[in-house]
Amino acid sequence: MGTPLRGRPRQPARRTRGRARWPRLGTLDRYVGLSVARSYLLVLTLLLTVFSLLALIEELEDLGKGRYHLADIVTFVALTAPRRALDLAPVTALLGSVVALGGLASAGELVAMQAAGISTLRVGWSALKPGLLFMAAGLLAAEFAVPPLDQAAYVRRVQAMSAAPTMLSEQGFWSRDSRRFLRVRHVTAGGVLGRVEVYEFDDHGRLRLFLHARRAALADGRRWLLTDVLEKQFGPEATTTRRLPVLTWVSFLGREQVDLLALPASSLSFSALYRYVKVLRAGGQDPARYELALWQKVSTPLATGSMVLLAIPFVFGLLRVASAGQRMMAGTLAGVAFHLSNQIVARVGLLLNLNPGVTALAPVAAVLLVALWLVRRGS
Repeated sequence: MGTPLRGRPRQPARRTRGRARWPRLGTLDRYVGLSVARSYLLVLTLLLTVFSLLALIEELEDLGKGRYHLADIVTFVALTAPRRALDLAPVTALLGSVVALGGLASAGELVAMQAAGISTLRVGWSALKPGLLFMAAGLLAAEFAVPPLDQAAYVRRVQAMSAAPTMLSEQGFWSRDSRRFLRVRHVTAGGVLGRVEVYEFDDHGRLRLFLHARRAALADGRRWLLTDVLEKQFGPEATTTRRLPVLTWVSFLGREQVDLLALPASSLSFSALYRYVKVLRAGGQDPARYELALWQKVSTPLATGSMVLLAIPFVFGLLRVASAGQRMMAGTLAGVAFHLSNQIVARVGLLLNLNPGVTALAPVAAVLLVALWLVRRGS
């Protein structure tokens, strides 16, 4: 009789403790998550301000070209700010997590959490949750929001700087000189044009000449070498059609104008880059730069998550006794090292003709392996 009476109150008490544990962890997630999110916003604002000022100074070098005035420069920098924010996402994730977790450590809150039996990995998971939301927001912005703004910025820039009347879009550009109209579907690195169409009209507005070339490369000055050409000459009585393997054509565009008209790969979305790579391959052109840009866009959210993981051992292990300034300095150095290594590896990969996927993902994989090793070592 005595044993059942002693055992009855124990089971409800155990269930009560089990039910009370989950709200405490939910409160922990909200508290740590809000601290990390606020730090993300603060760090991103500071970094974006600094890098936008640097971009403004760089654009001032082109002040006065054509109709490119100070208002156009400010507009360009403002429209490209979202793309700049995406580029800064990994560094923002690292510094924001270091600032947030470092602040909790300085206030003794991390010690209190560990004293309450909450593990380092559990606190790290609470810090990683806003990082995952940050990654998801970056993916959506990179596909839908940032490319239209970036392309609008470059269109306005080209229209202000180019002497020839120009219309630029993701599908190519139109340009005009007197009675000649030029349409180019693709512009690749080095000023190579793909799928070129030329329309030339006479004094009465009638079409006199039509040219279609699969490829065009600048020979010298304004002389272009057209490849795989279809030529149609429209006379008053008949139309003459002929196909030519090569044709020299004197254009009204030089290399400087063509370089202006090329949308940078970073301004295209994931889907647009994927389609563009397929088109370049089908046309026999080298898509390496655009493949690299595609893989870099894929690697950015992975790098963001890896940087959040790297911040956990920074605060709990390597910089446990460091001051807030020392943590910021260490995080800044790590972020700058990652950014520079990413740029260096990308350029070396292009020079050596390495696989773009491997080139873009190698620095991210290195950071992820280091972060996992440090987390496992400190846990």
